[in-house]
Amino acid sequence: MSEWPQSLVLVGAGKMGEALLRGWLAGGLEPKHATILEPNPSPAILSLAAERGIALNPPLARLAAPDVLFLAIKPQSLEAAAPALTWLASPDTLVVSILAGKRVADLAARLPHARAFVRVMPNTPAAVGRGASAGAASAAVTPEQRGWTEKLMRAVGLFEWLPDEMLIDAVTAISGSGPAYVFALVEAMAEAGEKLGLPADLAIKLARATVEGAGELMHREPAVSAAKLRENVTSPGGTTAAALAVLRAEDGYPALLAKAAEAARDRARELAG
Repeated sequence: MSEWPQSLVLVGAGKMGEALLRGWLAGGLEPKHATILEPNPSPAILSLAAERGIALNPPLARLAAPDVLFLAIKPQSLEAAAPALTWLASPDTLVVSILAGKRVADLAARLPHARAFVRVMPNTPAAVGRGASAGAASAAVTPEQRGWTEKLMRAVGLFEWLPDEMLIDAVTAISGSGPAYVFALVEAMAEAGEKLGLPADLAIKLARATVEGAGELMHREPAVSAAKLRENVTSPGGTTAAALAVLRAEDGYPALLAKAAEAARDRARELAG
């Protein structure tokens, strides 16, 4: 099993950065091996750093180039942040970026001393240890650095490698944006329930609990395909079959979701320039 990096600098500790850091600490990362750079730390980050003894915003001159420089800032902040980070990204440093739309070439241009880059697209369920992410590595990334990436990302959920950086946009469209699709489904189910006469508070409770339960069922039955789980609920000629005939029509849910995913992928490409 891969070891944790001996030094990690987290640049950006917003909601995603905080979620990742908490997952790393829970997974075994030594607090003394972590440093947080965040110009506007939240009360939660201030408290976490103080409680766990994590260095927060030390003078940059005191920092040595770390094993891992993890970029969790907003993509539009990269240009302004890069000059201060340049000397932290040495030829031996692994730069891991979760910046949507910023390709390895963009990172390399702004951190010219670094050679090893990994782009990762996580999602918000990482905050509860149930994230789904995938990443692409540049050619210079070593086996040890791949191991560090796996250790960091699997501490907060599923992580898989991509064979090509260009697939990051597809990952963004499926798992990156995907939680919003599920939340939108819950909203739509609740609205449908209201139209059928259910009180609004009951409709949303039923919709939420149904999606939560279905997700947990998939989690507990990893060997059973989603198709099989669907079939298990669907009696021939029954109520579920009637509903699925509408959802799975030619212009129904699969086609609509495919169109939505294409729109998300295309927007990711636009943001990348």
